[in-house]
Amino acid sequence: MDTVKEFEKKNMKSDVPAIKIGDHVKVAMKIVEGTRQRSQMFEGTVIAKHKGDSKESITVRKISYGVGVERIFPTHSPVVEKIEIVAHTKVRKAKLYYLREKKGKEARLKELR
Repeated sequence: MDTVKEFEKKNMKSDVPAIKIGDHVKVAMKIVEGTRQRSQMFEGTVIAKHKGDSKESITVRKISYGVGVERIFPTHSPVVEKIEIVAHTKVRKAKLYYLREKKGKEARLKELR
């Protein structure tokens, strides 16, 4: 069991910021198309965080052309280039799944100053 934990520890990233529920984040991910490689940004609100040393992941939600899009990002994955925190918001729950039912201005969260 120790060899597995050592392997996971070795492959963990050290530059992951302290992400909290409700944060507005930009996630840059590597996209491979044939022989070319590019970076694509996904910007949205963190609605859930799943803990675990190397298996830690965040669920990010955004509204694109009136349709809600959610994506789960493993924070220590090599596909995720960087995670940038844009803004912190005030929340009182651990999971923000209620935002799925909200539309327009109802879905906004108050920003911390």
